[in-house]
Amino acid sequence: KFEFNPKDGIDNPALTLTEDTDGEGVGEPRFYFLSKGSTETFGFCLHEELGCRGHVIRQVELGGMAQRRGLQDGDRLLQVNGHFVDHMDHCRVVQKIKASGNQVLLAVLDGDSYEAAKALGRDLSQMLPADIRPRLCHITRDKSGFGFSVSSPEGVKGTFQLSVRQNGPAETAGVPPGSWLLELNGASVRSYSRTQLARKVRAPGTGGWGTGTGSVAEHPVFPIQLKQSGNKVTLLVASSAVEEFYRLRGLRVTAALADTSWLPFKARELHMVKGPAGYGFLLKEDDCRSGATGQFLWDVDVGLPAEQAGMKEGDRLLAVNGESIEGLDHQQTVLRIRARDDQVTLLVIDPAGDEFFQSVGFGDPAWSRP
Repeated sequence: KFEFNPKDGIDNPALTLTEDTDGEGVGEPRFYFLSKGSTETFGFCLHEELGCRGHVIRQVELGGMAQRRGLQDGDRLLQVNGHFVDHMDHCRVVQKIKASGNQVLLAVLDGDSYEAAKALGRDLSQMLPADIRPRLCHITRDKSGFGFSVSSPEGVKGTFQLSVRQNGPAETAGVPPGSWLLELNGASVRSYSRTQLARKVRAPGTGGWGTGTGSVAEHPVFPIQLKQSGNKVTLLVASSAVEEFYRLRGLRVTAALADTSWLPFKARELHMVKGPAGYGFLLKEDDCRSGATGQFLWDVDVGLPAEQAGMKEGDRLLAVNGESIEGLDHQQTVLRIRARDDQVTLLVIDPAGDEFFQSVGFGDPAWSRP
């Protein structure tokens, strides 16, 4: 039992209070993984306030997701899904959160620590881990296979480590040696035991794929998923350091948090200056594969600015002049395009890339750029 005496201080000989002269009193960033339903909110607002630096967490809803996870009024947002955002334009940060869909990983610092760190000239990005993002890797098999094998300890569910063949398809696709398998073709493997995974990857009519104790080697693909993907497979993997980061904090790793720089699917930025005949394309609203509504580009006229910028029939529009159109209807999107009289920059993705990102639950491909 500790007692406080106004003259003598705290009655605890093991505790001493010293003046903070070197900035060590600045708190550590806190990490929160928020997951909500499609009709729910994350339960907080992000403010930009006069006389208050940073992106400020406000209006934390009582009993809401943010409060239940531990976000506090006045916290400063430092990172969204592994991207440092303290230096970003406020509207872009808000869009980045919205583009995460129903899941987002936030790193925050309490308000007092943020102000103290700024006063000390601290580089806030250096207070965060260098790389906390898993990798999304799309592998095309060659004549000898996908170029990796899987091992797992007996009796432990969801623990599958990858061995990667040098110069093989998996290494080329960005799979780090010794990384941990989290998802395969958009489906989590964390509920599978070693025996279940071994049975799943055993191809019909063969003697199995792996050799050696604890190995489920060379072809770690569920038969139904292999049938759907043919000679291609998509893995969500995490290095040992990244896996430890999430595990120690009790955070779940999802594809929405992934580094996608290794993927062959990329969003493209098209800058167009309007000609006498306009831009030379039509914008049409249609349903996406996920069931949501999207804005698609059609009737691309030969020789006009849209074609010259690289627009293709069926491209889906993701952003206009650097701002995501997530949540906008057709008319609102058209107004965004017309906001500047003679030029516009569109972020688009082709149908194959769009289908891929939706199939692995990435959310808005507008944020798939490295």
